[in-house]
Amino acid sequence: MAARSGLQESSISRFENGKRAPSLEHWAKICAAVGVPYATVDAVLRPAIRKVLVLLGVTAPGMVGSASSEAKDWTDELMHSLSAIARPTVSLVVEEVVLSGLGGSWRLDRPPSPADRQDAPGLWAVLRDSSAAERELLLEEAREYWSWAVCELACAESVSAASNSAERALELAELAVEISRRVLGSLSLRVQGYAGVHLGNARRVHGHLQGSEGAFRNALPLWKAGAPGDPGLLNEARVLGLEATLRIEQRQPARALALLADALEVDRHGETKYLLINRARALELLGDYGGAITALRQAEPLIDGNLEPRLLFGSRFNLLSNLLHLGNFAEAEKLLQKVRALADRLGQDLDLVRTRWLEGWLAAGLGKRDEAIAALEQVREDFNAREIPFDAALATLELATLYLEEGRSVEVRLVASELKWIFKAQGIEREALAALRLFYQAAEQEALTVEMARRLVSFLYRAQHDPELRFEGNPD
Repeated sequence: MAARSGLQESSISRFENGKRAPSLEHWAKICAAVGVPYATVDAVLRPAIRKVLVLLGVTAPGMVGSASSEAKDWTDELMHSLSAIARPTVSLVVEEVVLSGLGGSWRLDRPPSPADRQDAPGLWAVLRDSSAAERELLLEEAREYWSWAVCELACAESVSAASNSAERALELAELAVEISRRVLGSLSLRVQGYAGVHLGNARRVHGHLQGSEGAFRNALPLWKAGAPGDPGLLNEARVLGLEATLRIEQRQPARALALLADALEVDRHGETKYLLINRARALELLGDYGGAITALRQAEPLIDGNLEPRLLFGSRFNLLSNLLHLGNFAEAEKLLQKVRALADRLGQDLDLVRTRWLEGWLAAGLGKRDEAIAALEQVREDFNAREIPFDAALATLELATLYLEEGRSVEVRLVASELKWIFKAQGIEREALAALRLFYQAAEQEALTVEMARRLVSFLYRAQHDPELRFEGNPD
């Protein structure tokens, strides 16, 4: 080996004994000496063996047992790892050999194509289910993971995880960014921008709007700069839609609507239902409840209720809320049963509380005052217990309005006194706090009227979506 490779015998001995790892230059000489393509060793054998070692917890020579059961375990693990790691790479080798007429070099940076998605699920499953240390090793040693298609799946799972765990969504988005930095070839910049946008979305879900804005600011130039190298593989509508979601959170509905219009124009990947739901949210921020209803009705036929019950619940809940805003109580009453059924099916406590809130709102609109009061009393207690300030304030004012209509001034003073904690809470704009203080003071002095309470409720609903709305002692 030393004679063929031109290396020292002592070096070969250290390599064989595991005392020293060959450099890339040494690897190339050794492979040339024995007639094995370096790419096969680098992209297939080394990562497969390292994966097996990590899975079995073997860190040094001599730790492998000789018992037949242990040998069988090793064999099983090796075959499993080879099937997951080597198959896609060997497929690329065969394809390259065929295309080059059994000649020429084998390339890992061939032009991206939809066919790259075929092997991505298996690769992604291995990477997703590995520990942090294993992921680091795989991304360092196994080039088949340097795939735009694997990165695309990581991004998709980050979005899916967001509804259940902000932490998991952020973890997967950060992993997508790590993958994207290793993608070679014409899609490199494009995929880095794509992953960066998903990182921004995960930070938004995590409640870090400033960090989300920073991630988008870094990612969008990469996304645009990489456009010439993308033959339409990555979903532009997803990028536009996620940015629109951030703008909605930042209370920039007009900017969000412009992004959503562009996204609906270019969508070719089934993103339309999400875009329409976000369009409804933006229109609701602008007070265009009719437009929001139209967008939600367009979205519902695109939602598979069996596969996406959470999305269907959100769509119908928002539709019900917009119908109530417009005073369309007859249609809202028909829809309420569907919303309640989905909330019960999903079994999320906060969903049930908010559905109960809409039930109280509807009962008040239908003149069923006792039912409305019972519902709002329960909702107000739940929001107070969960320390959700804005919703607690709104439910309190709505309940106080019903109390005033029945002349129950003592109960009005009582619920107003329980608002004190909200004045110290985070997340309520100064103008909304001013309106709440007026309510509190008027209730304490028994000077609160039904008309004043209704105007205050109306102002708070608008202020919830418009932080620039001014309060000057009169919510009109």
